[in-house]
Amino acid sequence: MDRPVTAAELFDAIGSDYEDVFGRAPVVDKAVRHLLDTLPPSSRVLDIGSGTGKPVAEELSSAGHRVTGLDVSPVMIDIAREQVPAAAFVHADVREWASPPETWEAVCAFFPFLQMPRKDTEAVLADIARWLVPGGLFALVTVPRDAEDVPAEFFGRTFLETSFAPDDLVRRVEAAGLEVTGTHSEVFTADEPGTPPEEHLLITARRPG
Repeated sequence: MDRPVTAAELFDAIGSDYEDVFGRAPVVDKAVRHLLDTLPPSSRVLDIGSGTGKPVAEELSSAGHRVTGLDVSPVMIDIAREQVPAAAFVHADVREWASPPETWEAVCAFFPFLQMPRKDTEAVLADIARWLVPGGLFALVTVPRDAEDVPAEFFGRTFLETSFAPDDLVRRVEAAGLEVTGTHSEVFTADEPGTPPEEHLLITARRPG
């Protein structure tokens, strides 16, 4: 087997094809609608793993929110900056990026933890809890599986996938200091021949206070 690709290598290679195939996952739309319905005007929103900027940063910034996207892929950052000029995009690994405490009214994390060791995911969740203002909102979407460093295929490339079973991930979010306010799961089939259906799990949470 060839060396598994890193997250940056994988998404540099995929580029805008990701948006064509995965860009409108229903649980992501549900998460964005929740934020649009709940956030106060001109909220500061951090989008971790912002990808092409669509639909998340585009829809939130179009509604007047101040969005900053983080992504490890410079190709994705370039695409997002071109497609969503109203938002700010930073080429960074969230594990090495710092924010002042109580900076954000909301944080989104849609699929970035699938290529992150479990201990790193736990550390980032704790960071998110500190970065949110009291009462701030957190929305997480992932593919829930009890898997750690399992070789997986994505767009014809092999990467190492790590995730959590649903109840285990809920416990990790709560252990980070966040109050889980809801979960929603549904099966998604990507618009790519030969791609099997997969479960998508949405967890919504808030920082107490």
